[in-house]
Amino acid sequence: MYSAPEAYPLDLPTFHSQISMPYTLTPGRAAGTFLAEMPNRRIVGSRFPDGKVVAPAQDFSPYNSDEPEALVQVPETGVLTAFTRVKGEVIGLIRLDGCDNEFPHKILADLGDLSVGQRVAAKWSDDDQGNSILAIAGFVPSADAPVGAVKDLADPAEPLGVIDYSMTLDYEHSYGPYYGRMFDEIREHGRVMGVRTSNGDDALLPPREVDDVTHKRTGTWKACADTGTIRACSIINMEVFGQTRQVPYVYAEIVLDGASTRMIHVVEIDDLETAKQKIKPGTRVRAIWTQGERKGSVADIERFEVIED
Repeated sequence: MYSAPEAYPLDLPTFHSQISMPYTLTPGRAAGTFLAEMPNRRIVGSRFPDGKVVAPAQDFSPYNSDEPEALVQVPETGVLTAFTRVKGEVIGLIRLDGCDNEFPHKILADLGDLSVGQRVAAKWSDDDQGNSILAIAGFVPSADAPVGAVKDLADPAEPLGVIDYSMTLDYEHSYGPYYGRMFDEIREHGRVMGVRTSNGDDALLPPREVDDVTHKRTGTWKACADTGTIRACSIINMEVFGQTRQVPYVYAEIVLDGASTRMIHVVEIDDLETAKQKIKPGTRVRAIWTQGERKGSVADIERFEVIED
């Protein structure tokens, strides 16, 4: 019998995790031209049949969805219509001269020195010469800036077709008392621990505070075997981005002996035909632990292998 989880501290350290997702963006003709003109230090807008001008350039009117009749060069000057401070930086809305919409960007001034209706002018970045709106470092108060006029866009740059982007999200994941002990047991003793259901001896994996079925507190801890039975599986034979394991392999839902819930892991295979014959729901498997120091994660089980009859 193992002690109940409430005997363990709740204030456990977190572990760092990261989600990273590269992707490509197709900006379209208007926004693609706007971005392509950033190195040329020109702000491009769209002029629509009803006479409205919006910047940055857009392929459809935000007012009536009309397509633009022309791309135009809009002034670098305008009027501050709203502003706020976000994480120490001042963000404002600027009505560029001759435009009918607000252009959001950084305001390079202290909050106390700003007022709605103030004249401002764009300040181009000395460092960023690329195809990004950050080529404009921000807008600065410019009381004497003359009112500019919208004009035709001469010799427009070719619009950007595709832009490579990536998004990365760093976060701290808290183990909590249940996951914390499960990973500690894997690291220190090389065993998988669950908690008993509220009304039986089978263990729930991963361990949790509340029984999914009865909605009552779960029971005491229980060590599960590192052998089990496949309950569902799929042979993976296609490479996809981000895949860390060489194909082919089997992605399986395994119920460890002593548990009642499924654990997701992989079963390595030598070839597809053998896998089709040997691996299916009901196949018995055993865990193969990694060699060397265990890290305290499910990855300490390197893989599962079929138990031959």
